[in-house]
Amino acid sequence: MTPFHHLLASLTSDGTGQWRVNASDDWRQGRTIYGGLSAAMCHAACEAMLADLPPLRSAQIAFIGPAAGEAVLLPSVLRQGKSVSYLNCDLMADGALATRALFAFGGARDSAFHLDAGAAPAVPRPEMCADFFGERHPAFAAHFEMRIAGGDRPVTGAQSGELLVWVRHRDAHAPAGLTSLLAMADALPPASITRFAAPAAISSMTWQVDMVDAARYQPQQWVLMQAKDEAVQHGYSGQTMRMWDSMGAPILVGRQCVAIFA
Repeated sequence: MTPFHHLLASLTSDGTGQWRVNASDDWRQGRTIYGGLSAAMCHAACEAMLADLPPLRSAQIAFIGPAAGEAVLLPSVLRQGKSVSYLNCDLMADGALATRALFAFGGARDSAFHLDAGAAPAVPRPEMCADFFGERHPAFAAHFEMRIAGGDRPVTGAQSGELLVWVRHRDAHAPAGLTSLLAMADALPPASITRFAAPAAISSMTWQVDMVDAARYQPQQWVLMQAKDEAVQHGYSGQTMRMWDSMGAPILVGRQCVAIFA
């Protein structure tokens, strides 16, 4: 397997504003690069292109088509303001657009208001929880340690769509920062997969991530991740996503639109 920090280090510029990375097969999700890795590489390309960016506050990712083999990343600055900068990055594969990422970076500002997102639900500690996937899992999942803390397992015919899983990088050298966070934040399958009575295709279409306090994230520590569907209609589902640190403090919130082929 290619450790995450090795893959990140292999991201190279060709000097024309394009960046390239070739993800090995162990980072695949079906016939494409795992979505979290696509988002992470787009973020890494933006950071490499423009130094001294403020912290990432929000990301909007569209998974437009499959990406396999070498990926070409095209970062661009949409607007660079005094406190907020907007950057876009397209990930191309075989000459076609595979992923489009929009990032909003913003410096901290003084405010009279502070409202934290909700604390994590009460769950057993990771060492008390069983492996989430077992022996059958998508190729990319081998890069993460995942233990089920609540909700249901995939393809169990459950009456609700909820996943609650402890997750951390297996790579002991995964670097601190938002690129490592994004690489892991999409590791759970879509929540509606718990409702399936038999295996069927399911695919994330869009992903929005809003940071609550990303400084709480440490790549070698456990985080608790939740995905919960809110509506399932016409072959699509909408789901919320949350992440907390090992002490139950919120790191991020998110949403996904998912295509369901069952």
